Amino acid sequence: MRPNIAPTATQISRRASRGVWQYAVATARAPRDITSDIKKALKPHIKENHPAITDPVELGELLRASMAYRGGPVMRVALRMAAILFQRPGNLRTMRWEDVDMDKGLWAIPSEDMKRTKVQKINGQAHTVPLPRQAVAFLKALEPLTGGGEYVFPGLRDRKAPMSEAGVNAALHAMGYKGRHCWHGYRATGRTILRQVLKYPTDVIEAQLAHKGQITHGGAYDRATHIEERGEMLQTWADYLDKLAAGADVIEFKRA
Repeated sequence: MRPNIAPTATQISRRASRGVWQYAVATARAPRDITSDIKKALKPHIKENHPAITDPVELGELLRASMAYRGGPVMRVALRMAAILFQRPGNLRTMRWEDVDMDKGLWAIPSEDMKRTKVQKINGQAHTVPLPRQAVAFLKALEPLTGGGEYVFPGLRDRKAPMSEAGVNAALHAMGYKGRHCWHGYRATGRTILRQVLKYPTDVIEAQLAHKGQITHGGAYDRATHIEERGEMLQTWADYLDKLAAGADVIEFKRA
């Protein structure tokens, strides 16, 4: 007799169950969505925070470990750029040379590559990321190695494809940061220290994180980019990271 290996109701998330039943109703496979009837029996979706280092001293240690990482120059630059720019991993690992202007110190992420709704992707402008001097220097050092291809950070096995997020997290694990910090965690690192230690305005930080994008009454993507403020902020941030990496005295983060 074949064993019953179907998951129980408590093993299925509420969100997944609702999606299944809504699809069933839409395709005439079920008369209605029954998830409201069994709501209490369904396991709620619990969002977990990505592990991230938010202490300046520990961040300095991470930066030094990244510089000493033996996995190759492309990975070392990726790790440093993640700390400086704190963009979404999917955007950074697919960074294209054609979107980078090193003379102007700007990286324009196409709207269709951003985490936006379909309408926002169509109507939105590119998310422009200022590149501080340190980021430009890293890119110039990497250009002879990867500049002949499409991606700034190509994959190790397939140079025509971007590096994988798993590869960067594997590097962090090899450096001893498994469970302590991940690639996505650089976003929390930048946001926390810039606000709590360097005292930058929340709206400027959120603009750098590309969290501010709402649809305006005119139907266009919000154009309040704070580009000048972000350029100044990121240069200060990159200089601060250099001090942390050098082991300089820093203002420690005061925990609540």
